Amino acid sequence: MSDISNYQKRAWANKIKHNFNQTDVNLEFNYLYGEVGEAFDAWYKKKDDLGSELADIAIYLFGLSEMLGFDLDSEIQKKMAINERRVYKKVDGKDIKELQ
Repeated sequence: MSDISNYQKRAWANKIKHNFNQTDVNLEFNYLYGEVGEAFDAWYKKKDDLGSELADIAIYLFGLSEMLGFDLDSEIQKKMAINERRVYKKVDGKDIKELQ
């Protein structure tokens, strides 16, 4: 089992142990969005807890992935392979992916 798969299972087990949300996908996306906001705030204000806030994002993402039945490790591997094959071109100084 990969580290990501292990973390995903541990995040889910923690939700069960503490009787945290396990069914409301909308609520979980809102929690995740809130954690992204907290991470941005920590970065913007140069707070010392940015690493912890980034970890919170990952933990919520792991839990949401388990809730929705996705193996996040597998999904990341597939998406990274796609991204690595993508071709980009410069348009007005910006990298734009070419349609394939």
